[in-house]
Parts: sequence; structure tokens; C-alpha cells
Amino acid sequence: MTQTQIDLPEFFQQKIAEQYATDQAQLIMEGSVPARMVSLRANALKADREEIAAQLDEAGIAFERLSWYEDAFLVPQARENQIWSLDAYKEGKLYLQSLSSMIPALVMEPKAGEDILDMCAAPGGKTTQMAALSGGSAHITACEMNGPRAEKLRYNLDRQGANGVSVMQEDARRLSEFFRFDKILIDAPCTGSGTLRAGDPKAHKRFTPALLAKVRKSQRALLAKGLELLKPGGTLVYSTCSIFSEENEKQVEAALQAASKMGSYQVKPIKLPGLSEIPQLPCPLDGAVTVMPTMRYEGFFVCKIARLG
Repeated sequence: MTQTQIDLPEFFQQKIAEQYATDQAQLIMEGSVPARMVSLRANALKADREEIAAQLDEAGIAFERLSWYEDAFLVPQARENQIWSLDAYKEGKLYLQSLSSMIPALVMEPKAGEDILDMCAAPGGKTTQMAALSGGSAHITACEMNGPRAEKLRYNLDRQGANGVSVMQEDARRLSEFFRFDKILIDAPCTGSGTLRAGDPKAHKRFTPALLAKVRKSQRALLAKGLELLKPGGTLVYSTCSIFSEENEKQVEAALQAASKMGSYQVKPIKLPGLSEIPQLPCPLDGAVTVMPTMRYEGFFVCKIARLG
């Protein structure tokens, strides 16, 4: 398959050609498939993974388990509407979520009693996952500035049984310095270059240099505020569903340089069991991970930052 046979925005093709070697760029193009495999996770607040496996078996839905996350399921031959019909879905015992987007919460390792901020929380997939990983006992503040999206967030939190999460309808970039958190997640607005689907006619109009400039401005402000609100000894996880260095490692490097006046920060290596099984692109920032888009995975960037003092 040649690049000319893959219908993707010209600006996207130009950017990956600039950033990646020819063979890597071709793999990215081929991984930008029209439809990825469906994946989901068991919601540990309401059900264990074996109950979800049993319901999938009963419904005749074949699944695969992932070595890096025991609650994750890949259902290669199913469509989302088949999952919607399951009692476990209707009861909030499972959550449809891309495999790549499950990584940031795992990297954060939320614990009971911690004060956690989710700066860009809607629709709530990572928020509810963090609640589940903490046994429902972390103190999570979920920010969403948009009214309808905040309502969707509240709906998903209630459906998933994440009762300990406080929703703040606020622009996280404007949070008072009065607040301080043990852990912060910034799943930043981005171009979505890791989630592009070949043949999507809307992508050609949406995916422009203007979009990249707009999201980079938001990313800079979110990172600056997040690093400010992080307690000494705390952890910040920055993620995007982009594979562009301007949105990822370059943003982190610039933010850490600017924040050096406030304190001491350090990128920490991402360590997950089975991490080597996740397809990755080369990442110049030591310790960070850039997931390669494939039939199974969305393109994604994840970086873990510790505040030392």
C-alpha cells in the first residue's frame, strides 16, 4: 500500500514526513485505519474482570486480554452496538474505551486518600478509571469548562459509580493557586493526529495548521498551570492523542524550562508490565512514550513528571 492510496489530510502527511523516517511514516499512514478494533475495560467500582469475561462469553463475543492491564479487553470482531446490548454495559459495569487512552491513568497510579485533579475530564473515561484504580477512595476533582460536556461527565460518573468525584465547571487554566494536588492528569486538547481515520471527509477540513496553533496554545497554558498546582513530591501525567512532537515532547520540555523558576521537576520513566507489547514510535524525550497508531491502538503520547521540590 502506498501513501497515495491512503486518504488522509495533506497537512497530516506533511507533518509525519517531516518528523518521522519514511518507513515509520508509512506505518503511521497504514495505522490510520477507517475503524479500529473495539476495546473496553471492566469497571472495578461495580464489577470484577471475571464477571465481564463471563458476560462476553455468554453473548458469544470473542475477546483478548492485555498483559499490561488486567481489566482491559479487546473485542476484535465485535461492534460497539453489540457491547451496548450487554447488561454489564447498561449497568455501568464496563466502559468502552480505547486501549491507548487507558495508559495515562495506569501511569499515574492513583491511590486512596490522594488529592487528584483531572484538568480536562469530559467525557470521563480516564476520570472513572482513576476512581476505580484508587478503589473509589481518592479525592478527585474533575474540571470541565463546557456546560453540556460537564453534564455528560456527571452522567458518566454516576453511571460508573464514581461517587467520590467532584465536578468543577471551570476552565482549568484559571484555577486559583490556592489549590494544590498530589497528582494531576492533563489529557490535553490536541489535533487528534493519532486518531485520524483514513477516508474521513471531515478530517480534511478540520486538520489544518490553524488547529495545531490553537491547541498548542491551550496545551502550554494547561501545562504551566498544572505544574504550578502540583505539590512537591507529586506526579503530573501529560497525555495527548497526537503523535506530533510540537504537541508532545516539545511542549513538555518548554514547560519544564519555564517552570524551573517555581521548583524542581523531572520526567520519570514510564513503567508498565507488558509495555514492550504496546507498539511505539521513537520519542526523543527520555522516559516518555509515543504509541503508534495501528488497528488496535490509537496514536498517543504519555509523559510522567515528578515535582521534586
